[in-house]
Amino acid sequence: MSEDIAFRLLAEGDWDAVVELEHDAYAADGLSEGREALQSRARPSPGTCYVLEHRGRVRGYVLSLPYPLFRCPDLTRAEEGGHDSRNLHLHDLVIAEELRGRDVALRFVRHVRAEAQRQGFERISVVAVRRTDVLLAMLGYRTHREVAVPACYGPRAVYMSMAI
Repeated sequence: MSEDIAFRLLAEGDWDAVVELEHDAYAADGLSEGREALQSRARPSPGTCYVLEHRGRVRGYVLSLPYPLFRCPDLTRAEEGGHDSRNLHLHDLVIAEELRGRDVALRFVRHVRAEAQRQGFERISVVAVRRTDVLLAMLGYRTHREVAVPACYGPRAVYMSMAI
């Protein structure tokens, strides 16, 4: 299957697939942001947003942007501008359900980390939702329970980061 998977930069024509994947992943938990908010997260840093293609179709994506360490976007509103930061905030990573559990997420996270390092970022941060903190801890992310995460991320959300 590895030959069927490719990672590339997010392109304008990918947004319908990204919005559909995001809705499918988060709507049931009340975490879906919608197209305008998602696009506002990609706008400040198009060189750090990627899609996962499987057999020529977009089946996953990552939206990441420079963001001050120990802060995170508010899901209830669009981003108003960019941030000058050596921290890359991995805002959203979604993989289509049929590809989960096949090490695809691990490969995608490694790809983002390698690209972040290549671009000169010093850290990667993320807000783990729906118990993804367990997986992220195994990948080297450290939990920062002292960081208050906005309620819009849900009751079990936790801020995490790792040095690159």
